[in-house]
Amino acid sequence: MGDSSATDPFDHILDLLGDDSPEAANERVATLQSQPADDRKAAIRSLQSVAEDRPTFLGPIAPAIAEFLDDEERSVRLGTAKLLVAIAEADSAAVKPVVPPLADRLADDEAFYYVRARAAEALGYVAVEYPDAVTAPEILADLRIGLEFDEPETREKLAKALEHVALGDPSRLRHQVDRLGDHLDDEPELVRYHLTTALVVIGTAHPEALSPAEHPLRERLDDEVSQIRGRAASALGLLAAADGTVEDGSLREKLQSLADAATAFEAERARFALGVLGSESGTARVVPTIDETYDGTADAVADIRAPDDDGQCPHCGLEFPENGPPMCPRCGGPY
Repeated sequence: MGDSSATDPFDHILDLLGDDSPEAANERVATLQSQPADDRKAAIRSLQSVAEDRPTFLGPIAPAIAEFLDDEERSVRLGTAKLLVAIAEADSAAVKPVVPPLADRLADDEAFYYVRARAAEALGYVAVEYPDAVTAPEILADLRIGLEFDEPETREKLAKALEHVALGDPSRLRHQVDRLGDHLDDEPELVRYHLTTALVVIGTAHPEALSPAEHPLRERLDDEVSQIRGRAASALGLLAAADGTVEDGSLREKLQSLADAATAFEAERARFALGVLGSESGTARVVPTIDETYDGTADAVADIRAPDDDGQCPHCGLEFPENGPPMCPRCGGPY
């Protein structure tokens, strides 16, 4: 069986993985680097199709896959980064060995912006389980600096990665609260959501550290997104529990309006904050755990991503075409 096309070596890769021969499978993936560009693209697409159903199956060849992050073809680099995201989400341990090349792509200011975004996303999934592997000062700096990028979909991935860093170890970002707070008014809703969630996670371990973000958190109580209002209420409740917030009538009034809201997400969190402040309409002063904070995040993100009633993309605002594919033709976001 020859290697004149990507098809034969690709099939052999799956056979080797099925035979529990990861070293041989990695070697076979490496041979694809010498194939023509169209074959390399086809191989990455084929691996992506496998990852859709069995991402953990590809974990053993993550090191060889990561070599394509340096491919001369931009589409191959992007496909590789997306493939590593899928693997990392299902099996972060498999991607832990390839943190260095992912960090290199994140730091490469000449890289295609979406490659950098996907690299950040993959690093974030690793950070949840292996924070020490991802939280080197230079990586954290690149993640934070990335919040300044022009492309909103890139900032969303960077904010998500920072949220995951906090989930892995809340202490890692406790000294970055003021910088995270500076971006709580970012236009993309998911940037605001992920950053407010990160601040809540930090506050579960270090509530006093939230003090520099008190003002931007108060502003998020008026956010147009209920999930963001709920996260802000949780964070302010945690800060109040540490005696770090200034109690006043306007704060109590705003929290009371959220406690009476129709959505349980924000109502429950507002009642927690009111309970901390001693309001009769509040609930018991029970500090939420990290797991409780993250519980329901996937559903919250799905709700935020849902199309607007006016048929516009929730990510970039583009008006959706009728009968189009289930993704935005401008930014690639799902809807």
